[in-house]
Amino acid sequence: MPPGQGQGVKQPRPAAALLAAVLTVTAFCAADAVARTYPFGPDTRNVNDLGNQYVPFHAHLWDLLHGRADGGFLVNWQSGYGSSFLPDLGTYVSSPFALLVAVFPRDRIDLAVYVITVLKVASAAAAMAWLLLTLRPGRWWAAGLLGASYALCGWTLASASYNTMWLDGLLALPLLCLVGEWTLRDGGRGRRLRQVLGVLIVAVAWIANFYTAYMATLAAGLVLLLRLSLTDGTLRHKLRAAGRAVVTVGLGVGLAAPLVTVVYFGTKHAYPGRVREFVPVPTEDVLARLLPATYGFGSPAVYVGITALLLALALPFHPAVPPRVRFGWTLLVVAVALSLQWGPTHLLWHAFATPQGSPYRQTFVLCALLVIAAWHALAYGVPGWRALSAAGGLLALIAVVASGSYLIRPFAWPVFFVAVLGSVAGLTLLAVRQTRGAHLTARGRVVLPALAALLLIGTQLGEATATSAVASRMRLGHMDDYATWGARQERQAEAIAEADGWPRYRTDPGREQTVGNDPLMVGGQGAQYYSSLTSDVLSRTLTALGDGWTSRGRNVQSLDNAVTDVIFSVGARVHSPPDPHQRWFRNEGGTLSVSRQQVPPLVTVRPTGARGTVADFGPSPYRNQELLLGTRVYTVPRITVRTADGTPPRRSADDRPGVLIPARGGADGNRPTITANCPAGDEVYLWAPHFSGTARLTGDTAGGLTGRFRADHPVTKISAMQRLGKVPASGRLGVELSPDREGVVPDGAVGCLDTARLRTAAERLTATGATDVTFSDSGEIRAELPPGSRGTAVIAAPRIAGWRCATGDASAVPAQQYYGLIAVPLNGSATTVTCTFHPPGLRLGAAVGGASLLTLLALGALTVVRDRRLRRRTTPHPAPPRPTTPLPERASA
Repeated sequence: MPPGQGQGVKQPRPAAALLAAVLTVTAFCAADAVARTYPFGPDTRNVNDLGNQYVPFHAHLWDLLHGRADGGFLVNWQSGYGSSFLPDLGTYVSSPFALLVAVFPRDRIDLAVYVITVLKVASAAAAMAWLLLTLRPGRWWAAGLLGASYALCGWTLASASYNTMWLDGLLALPLLCLVGEWTLRDGGRGRRLRQVLGVLIVAVAWIANFYTAYMATLAAGLVLLLRLSLTDGTLRHKLRAAGRAVVTVGLGVGLAAPLVTVVYFGTKHAYPGRVREFVPVPTEDVLARLLPATYGFGSPAVYVGITALLLALALPFHPAVPPRVRFGWTLLVVAVALSLQWGPTHLLWHAFATPQGSPYRQTFVLCALLVIAAWHALAYGVPGWRALSAAGGLLALIAVVASGSYLIRPFAWPVFFVAVLGSVAGLTLLAVRQTRGAHLTARGRVVLPALAALLLIGTQLGEATATSAVASRMRLGHMDDYATWGARQERQAEAIAEADGWPRYRTDPGREQTVGNDPLMVGGQGAQYYSSLTSDVLSRTLTALGDGWTSRGRNVQSLDNAVTDVIFSVGARVHSPPDPHQRWFRNEGGTLSVSRQQVPPLVTVRPTGARGTVADFGPSPYRNQELLLGTRVYTVPRITVRTADGTPPRRSADDRPGVLIPARGGADGNRPTITANCPAGDEVYLWAPHFSGTARLTGDTAGGLTGRFRADHPVTKISAMQRLGKVPASGRLGVELSPDREGVVPDGAVGCLDTARLRTAAERLTATGATDVTFSDSGEIRAELPPGSRGTAVIAAPRIAGWRCATGDASAVPAQQYYGLIAVPLNGSATTVTCTFHPPGLRLGAAVGGASLLTLLALGALTVVRDRRLRRRTTPHPAPPRPTTPLPERASA
């Protein structure tokens, strides 16, 4: 029998799981109350991608579940002028917990995401407590305590609490280890149920978040290999168990394939992020993150609580633990810890791609192993004085080395010392109860463990609360943060709902964004889109047209431009003042307004031969817009740039073409300027992707608009083209720049738009465009065209991979491209165009998933048949019945 079975399954695991969940929820919520963050305080918790991506995608899921979204599960028509949604679903909101958003009001989406976060962390705590008692019998409350230690580890509090989908991996790891434990059992009641349940657990884990599920699967595999090496079973038993594990994982991943393959191919078509080389952090920083109340973005948060850490450090010196067990778990912990710092194993943990953000996303694996090691040190009996002394010495050495790290701030030391005192006192009471139990009174045998439990639980709650509160406040100090749903979003949503005319035209939420995915939060159908799966063709097309982005090209922004509004059929646009929650630009007041214009339908017809790809765009966004429009509408004048002291600026020496603009103005208050000549009355646009600051027209147009630019070359941002106002009657225009850092103004930065020509072009496209356009939730576009239409039908949506189109009754073929947009050749006979979307990888995933399901059913049927045959062979046959016919009576004498 494998170690840990038998007695372990009789322990009160439900009580331990419940205690772990309660402790976790208490500490997690108490920390937010201490930090005064939402929902227990006035400060937002929506930092970084939580506010920009995860909350908006949960909001879109809410809309989908309530039938209020534009698009369905295949195509999202609200973001990026039409994006593939299934990869985003599989990346951000495929967790079963995400479905809980449906029971919350739409304007409480932030609360819904918070509740989901808490439930995930609590579930992970309960699952770990259950696993610990399955591995080895022991005190149920201690298992609950260590389960909470795992769920409240530094990785959770510092990194995963605002990366909600990663928490599915936190839960998946102990569940997958439980599946591994089931594979160790050759027989017993419920074997078939365990087989099926194990496959389903693997499948759900990979569906919920395949990224962290991949890491959790690797970790569970290491745990299973160690368990197999520690068991006394035969080689045949071990091979059979390993085989069952491989089959279980293979079938489970196969069942998840329809979503996993779609996400995989979505990453292949996504805009490439910045490639980073892994650089391990110094040892003192790694050791510092073992201690409570420390925080850092780029270092592994391996904190698990002082009690768990002391027990894990005591394991190698614990004589009551069998040598193979204590050295096996110790070596596994050390090996995984070293793997975090070595390049090849770092890549292995991250599926052979270094993350663009924090490089230690696998840290929860090491936290789990530390907790399991701590459990073995406790479950075999409380470590004695020697073992605890050795552990204390190691902890002191860790503290000394870690004191040299900048991550140890002054407030961390009081928390550390109090936690050490509480942990040592609690473990000492347990040791006294264990060694002197026979000499204690009945009351003492009850009181000592109770006091120990209170001390250890109180210590864990206190240090975890402090660590979480510190992480929350530190994140707000150095990351971008975004306001929770409030009056601004309410006004935007109401304005968009009133102006919405989809699919006759698009309504853009506006240039002054609140979060990176405004269309998902407040409605409308805009260019704005932020995802790890933002398509390459969308990002390159919008950049060529003068759009800006952040997150290295994966967060494209709204482009407030009259020409692109005609091209993409944006008939209504919201104009909001800058978000008062942000500090990027001064809030100059103003009210929300909506502008409208007549635009062509979303399907237009272009002349024969007018076709190109994104690669055919040139360096000027004004000329690129004209390529897509099909008409010259801009004057791009020669410009003269002067610095604040009136001298010509020097040329940029890096990859940014143009002239350098210093970060500061002149001593007399003068500012850098751009001058040019354009036709009077034209609209003035400024394109300066590597300029950061504001720009305004000077002279008799001083009452014009303020152009706001955000760029931080060479990091993550470039600025979008901005509209500044009209050219004065003199034809001489001036632009005053107010830079907030050194930037670059390119040649051809100014474009002057002839609005009359643009209006004529829009009317021509409307006259020859589709008479009716419908968009289905299943990913189909159908357009009715005027009879005799020739040339190319262009759909105002990016030509992402997966589109197939047909004219009339012809067979569908892969869609062609018109400078990044969907294009369909016309021959003059067909009057309809139909395009359907199938995400790349969906058919392959469905085939793999179907094969896995059939294999699972076949294996189940074979198991049933084999069990019946075995039962018939082993059931003894009953003895033949005795004859019941009475014997003939003797004849009487």
